[in-house]
Amino acid sequence: MKKCSLILSLVFVLVAGLFTGCGSKATEGSDTDAKEVKIGLNYELTGGVASYGEASAKGIMMAFDEINAAGGIDGMKIVPVKVDNKSDAAEATSLATRLMTQEGVVACLGPATSGNFMATIPVAMGNKVPIISASATADEGVTTDKNGTVNDYVFRLCFNDSFQGVTMANFASNNLEAKKAVIIQDKSSDYAEGLAKNFVKTFEAAGGTIVAKVGYVTKDKDFNSILTSIKGKDFDVIFLPGYYQEAGLVIKQARELGIDAPILGADGFDSPVLLELAGTSALNNVYFSNHYSSLDQDPMVQNFIKAYKEKYGEEPNAFNALGYDLGKYIADSIQRAGSTDPTAIKEALASTENFAGVTGSFSMGKDHNPIKSIVVIGLKDGVQSTSVKVDPK
Repeated sequence: MKKCSLILSLVFVLVAGLFTGCGSKATEGSDTDAKEVKIGLNYELTGGVASYGEASAKGIMMAFDEINAAGGIDGMKIVPVKVDNKSDAAEATSLATRLMTQEGVVACLGPATSGNFMATIPVAMGNKVPIISASATADEGVTTDKNGTVNDYVFRLCFNDSFQGVTMANFASNNLEAKKAVIIQDKSSDYAEGLAKNFVKTFEAAGGTIVAKVGYVTKDKDFNSILTSIKGKDFDVIFLPGYYQEAGLVIKQARELGIDAPILGADGFDSPVLLELAGTSALNNVYFSNHYSSLDQDPMVQNFIKAYKEKYGEEPNAFNALGYDLGKYIADSIQRAGSTDPTAIKEALASTENFAGVTGSFSMGKDHNPIKSIVVIGLKDGVQSTSVKVDPK
């Protein structure tokens, strides 16, 4: 009997332990007893566009550090799970799956670029975990599908390429009084294609003429042939939609050939590498649309710049600022949701109104795009010298 009783007692303990274990797991993810909340960071930390991913992640981590130092989100510590997608869409997709199905994150931030971010959308929709990018600007396939249906679990914190293309065309026409333009674009980039399309449409509608359109592909380094083909043409401005890796070299080689017309671009210009590639003297009469300017005297902007320089020992760029806002935004949404449930967080993200950020205040539109302003920055010897803020219509 004693042996039987002992066996029964052991069985009871084991069964009780199983139920206790299940109870602990459930409690761990509950809204009231959770001690931490995991948030994924899926960024380009190495590879071709690492400058954007690294900058975004730095801003996010700064925001998380500040929030945790102040007590976290309703007492919950933010635990970032940071991964490197190596600037590769397939890797970004694989890592998104891991973060959502194995790491237990309640939301994923990033990737930084449109193509890599879009690759993770099916994973987010399938697992019902919200993803947010602060810099995926592509017009189509981000927050809505090809039929215009909103992707419930997908959000962005930036304006899209249409707004940038339209803004730079209007800036060329109104601020620079340009009548003739040349387009030099990355033919292999959806980002560049969207910008060029909207620039051309708006510039021509204002009475302007596109004198020539020439192209290159990502990773090209010698642009002398296409620059020589436009050198003898009559034009007032060059619109150069693309990323800093090629844009820096295009600008340098254009100036070396004696092409001194204003060169316009978009947020893809915003990287310290642009200055490294182009050189100081080439970066005059260069303008680009962006999410933020260090010239903005708003106390929130200046306080951010001071804190960032103290933390990292360098000047912040727009991707740092966007990342910072993204970190604050997801924390604010989790707090407003009053829950770590991804669906509740998604609803809070969608219902955001008048969120005050370093890159501007915004409310989230029904299409999961923020309604916010844009800045056009002018460079002098590679340094920001002017900024013009353009509010959304």
